This record gives sequence, C-alpha cells and structure tokens, in this order.
Amino acid sequence: MSDTPVCRRLVGRTAVVTGAGGAVGLAAARRLASEGARVVCADVDEATGAAAAREVGGLFVHTDATDPAMVEALFDEAYETFGSVDVAFNNAGISPPEDGSVLTTDLDAWHRVQAADLTSVFLCCRAALPYMRRHGRGSIINTASFAARMGAATSRISFTAAKGGVLAMSRELGVQFAREGIRVNALCPGPVDTPRMRGLFAEDPERAARQLVHIPLGRFAAPEEIAAAVAFLASDDSSFVTASEFLVDGGITGAYVTPRRAPDAG
Repeated sequence: MSDTPVCRRLVGRTAVVTGAGGAVGLAAARRLASEGARVVCADVDEATGAAAAREVGGLFVHTDATDPAMVEALFDEAYETFGSVDVAFNNAGISPPEDGSVLTTDLDAWHRVQAADLTSVFLCCRAALPYMRRHGRGSIINTASFAARMGAATSRISFTAAKGGVLAMSRELGVQFAREGIRVNALCPGPVDTPRMRGLFAEDPERAARQLVHIPLGRFAAPEEIAAAVAFLASDDSSFVTASEFLVDGGITGAYVTPRRAPDAG
C-alpha cells in the first residue's frame, strides 16, 4: 500500500471503534486519528486494545461488545471524556471455525456468532444514538460483509445470517434517523488480508485459490483499504450517503466471469 494521503476531515470529532485491536479496527483507528479524530479504542482483548489506543494517542475502554452494560459504559466514557460521539465504527465480531454448514453448526456456535456479530451492533447503535441526537449529527458505520449478499458453498451459516441482519438493521436506522442529521451505513468488505486470514489459508491453500479466482482485482483487500472507506463514511464527504450497503470488495459481488491473469509486463 502507498502512504496514506494527508487529509484532515475529522478534526474535533470523536470516533469510537470497537474491535480496535484487530487488523481492520487498528487500521481504522490509525486512519481516523490521522484525519484529526479523537479515537476511543474498544476491545475485549486488553493488550491489543490498549496498544491500539497508545499508538493513536486515544482512549482505551475495555469492552465486551456483547455486554449491554459495558457497551453503555463505553459510549458514556467517550462522551464524558471528549464531549461528543460523532462517529461509531461498530466493527467487533468473530468467525470461529465451529461456524460452518447448517448441517454441522451447533446452537452454541450459532448463538455466539449472532451475539458477537449482530447483537453487538444493535447494542452499539442503541448506545451511540442518544449522544448523536443531542448534537444533531453523527455517522454510524456497521461492519457487515460481502458474504451477506452472496451465497457460498464453503458456508459460515451464522456469520452470513448475522451480517445479513446488520445490512437490514443499518438500512432501517439510516432511514429512521436521516432527518436528525445521523447517517447509518453498512460497510461490506470483501476478503481482507489479515494475519488470521493468512493463517487459515496457509492451512488450506486450495480454499484461498477458490476465493481469489472470484475477485476481479485478483487479491485480498489490505486493512488500510477498508480503513479508507471507514474514513470516507465518517466524514462529510459522504454527507449524502445513508442507509447504504457500501461495498469494498474488489468487484467480487459484481463478477460473473473474472479476468484471466494479466500478462507479465515487459
């Protein structure tokens, strides 16, 4: 990736990022801070979450995003510390190996993924909205997935269902609060090149090849590319974007037949 361009669209604004210790959350925290935001980093992992906050000069709040009291405390602390909640990037989530086919996924795995990937977004939206309504503005960005818009033979049934719920909920909230100056969008990343993804595909290179062949750009996204979309949706550059499914997927959801590999240069 090239160096992030200098852009200061979020000066004076407070951004709350859940899952801030993960690859995408950390990239988003870095990007939002570089654009002038005061960043509140939330994570259930105290070590990675606190490290993210230190790096971006922000505030760390230990948060299990599936716990209603902890989520309320997160947004309370953000508001009490900085005086506003302007951006909420509701990004925490899981995709455990136990979540697979509908024929093999047990109820415990189903409920854990639903809690982490869908209920957590509901809780964060519910906690952030009252603070945004006080000031008559705000941008909520909920992490969904391209997987909510496509079917896959390599199923993650609870993940897919949860992300579909995030799409529907984001659309509804985007419509409901539009005239109060609050925008709500679902960010739909394609496959992202994270340490976890690399580990999974190192174990199963054939699975990686099966995914890559469907991506017109021929590669996975870098976390910084997802973070750039978060910064856009957080800023006034996206002032007419709400209730949307914002795809950052390398063209995967638009593809029927993908290009052949580009010929070598020279």
